[in-house]
Formats: sequence, C-alpha cells, structure tokens
Amino acid sequence: MSKTQPHGYKYLDALITAFVVILLVSNLVAQKICRIGPLEVSGAVILFPITYIFGDVFTEVYGYGASRRAIWLGFFGTALLYTMATITISLPAASGWHNQAAFETVFGFIPRILFASIIAYFLGEFANSYTLARLKLITNGEMLWTRTVGSTIVGQAVDTAVVMTLTFGFTLPWADIGRLIVTGYLLKVVYEVLATPVTYAVVGWLKRSEGVDAFDRHTSFNPFHFAD
Repeated sequence: MSKTQPHGYKYLDALITAFVVILLVSNLVAQKICRIGPLEVSGAVILFPITYIFGDVFTEVYGYGASRRAIWLGFFGTALLYTMATITISLPAASGWHNQAAFETVFGFIPRILFASIIAYFLGEFANSYTLARLKLITNGEMLWTRTVGSTIVGQAVDTAVVMTLTFGFTLPWADIGRLIVTGYLLKVVYEVLATPVTYAVVGWLKRSEGVDAFDRHTSFNPFHFAD
C-alpha cells in the first residue's frame, strides 16, 4: 500500500480534489437555465448531484471522517470562490476592458442565493454522509444500493428543501416553492439512482485498490469534530 498520504491511501487526495472542482464548477454554471426535454433547470443540475456520489464513495470506502474532510474543503473552496468573485467585480474595470456586464452575469452571486446554496450544501452533504455511515452499520456492509439510494433520498431532501426555501421563501407562493422542491428533488434522486451501477464499480475498485472498507463504529458524527 502506498504511503504517499497520511493514511496510506493512494487515491483519496485526488478524489477530494475532483470533488471540490466539480462543486466549484457547478456553482459557476448554476447561473444558466437549461432546457432538458420539457424541463427548465439550472446548469448545476448536471454536475451538482455528482458531489453526492463522491460523498457516498468517501463514506463507504474511507469512512465518515474522510467525507467530513472533503465537505469542509468544499465549503471553504466555495466561500473563497464567492469572496473573490465579489472582490473582483467590485474593482474598477480597466478603460480598455468592456466585459464588466458579462463578467457580473457569470460571477455575480445574489447574496440570498449564495447564503442558501452554502447552507444547503453543508446540511445536505452531512445528512447524506451520516445516513450512509449509519446504514452501513445496520446492514453490516451488505446491500450497498440501500445505502447509496437511502443516503441520496435523505441528503437531497435536505439540500433541495433548504435551498429552495431560503432562496424563494416569502417571495413566491408556498405552493410554488413546494412544486420546485418536489421537481428538483425527484430529478436529483433519479439521477443518482441511475448512477448506482457506476457507484458500485468505483466503490468496488477503490476497496480492492486501497485495501480498505471503513465501518464507522467508533466515529464521532459531529461535523465539527476532526480528531478521527
């Protein structure tokens, strides 16, 4: 087993890096509303659900502690993205540069949406990871699909409900917000259910390659606890 990382894992750092990159890109492309068949959805719907697949992989293979680390790195990366976008937009444009409006369209985040997305990400990812870790103990590591699907059902419910409520609460009728929550939630769950074979393949390969299959029997599930 390679000892190039603190815990001897060969692929964990690369996977966390990919997770953070996908998270940041999904925040950038979220500005565009895309048409997929009869549906109009944010560009983030294409990428963001993949972060939950990563969360499943981190927790299933490496344990809740690794997933917690990835979530926090994603949180700080997103906060840095928002901060630098705000600072750069506020700086005066050079006299020969005429793309300020376009730049603001791409990198300008509405504070309410920014706050909603960060809170929803934090709560949803931890709900996903916690649920999977607990289900793994309950099933004694059998029936992986019950964990990947079960954790998605819980995590995406938290994420979608929080982001829609914080974004549109008291600005749209609650019935409309409810429809947005249900539509977004179902799309994300179906997306990840269809990705289950890929998740199985990745998890199986990583367990064999890394020689690890974590069970969180003595893990603190406190998201602010980093001693594990």
